Amino acid sequence: MAYNNDRRDNRRNRDEGNELTEKVVSLNRVSKTVKGGRVMKFSALCVVGDGKGRVGYGLGKASEVSEAIRKGLEDAKKHIVTITMQGTTIPHEVMGEFGAGRVWMMPAPEGTGVLAGGAVRAVMEAAGIRNIRAKCLRSNNPQNVVAATMAGLMSLRNAEQVAAYRGKTAEEVIG
Repeated sequence: MAYNNDRRDNRRNRDEGNELTEKVVSLNRVSKTVKGGRVMKFSALCVVGDGKGRVGYGLGKASEVSEAIRKGLEDAKKHIVTITMQGTTIPHEVMGEFGAGRVWMMPAPEGTGVLAGGAVRAVMEAAGIRNIRAKCLRSNNPQNVVAATMAGLMSLRNAEQVAAYRGKTAEEVIG
């Protein structure tokens, strides 16, 4: 019998060549009151990226800080996505929405830098976006802001992708 064990090996070795940057966006301590007193637990929101357009985020919860961070980083590595970039910025303006969080992202010329808040900045730096302007609207909850940022980045399309979807050439789409 032939078994297809190659897929498991590829999954394991997929991230070996790529050096992923890991960043803890927020660390939260929560307590639950029980009969014997308070039970403390921790949740860690983490972002990982290769700096070349691949980024992911994850949430880890545990009774110890280091364990929560480890779980968050593992979850982030499982949910890495590739985003569309145009040089060191994004191809067009986009509004990312998740829950009550909204993030408005605008492309910026070379030399602008990352003009964004803490949670958005972590995602942008992990993804490798060097020039962007972003504004958090409504919610400032780090979990909603990071999820909204990721939703906006995943919805980005460049002219070639739009042209292929419409069955036209990139020149026809640009005008």
